[in-house]
Amino acid sequence: MADCLECGKPLMGRIDKKFCSDMCRNSYNNRLNSDSYNVIRNMNNQLRKNRRILEELCPDEKSKTTKTTLATKGFDFNLITSIRPTQKGNIYHFVYDYGYLALDNDFYLIVKDKRLEK
Repeated sequence: MADCLECGKPLMGRIDKKFCSDMCRNSYNNRLNSDSYNVIRNMNNQLRKNRRILEELCPDEKSKTTKTTLATKGFDFNLITSIRPTQKGNIYHFVYDYGYLALDNDFYLIVKDKRLEK
């Protein structure tokens, strides 16, 4: 007979059972993954924030803004979801469906990728 991996109580039932209850299973897995979950949660929160900032600054298909405006709103230039080079050699950095392109004098072109809309 095996014991619960979380609380140590003897297990009844199936041979391959590892936990005595859903609460013990959840507690065990939450404790086991808490460090990695925090990193992932923080990155996902910042990615969502980056997208909201781009969406706010780009109400239409295209718009321009400055690096200062993005930074003031809390945009993190280190977190993106993809990079798309153009045929002309420009590099768009995307955060989900919004992309930005560095222009001269710390200006940025923001675009919305309509292909991802359903």
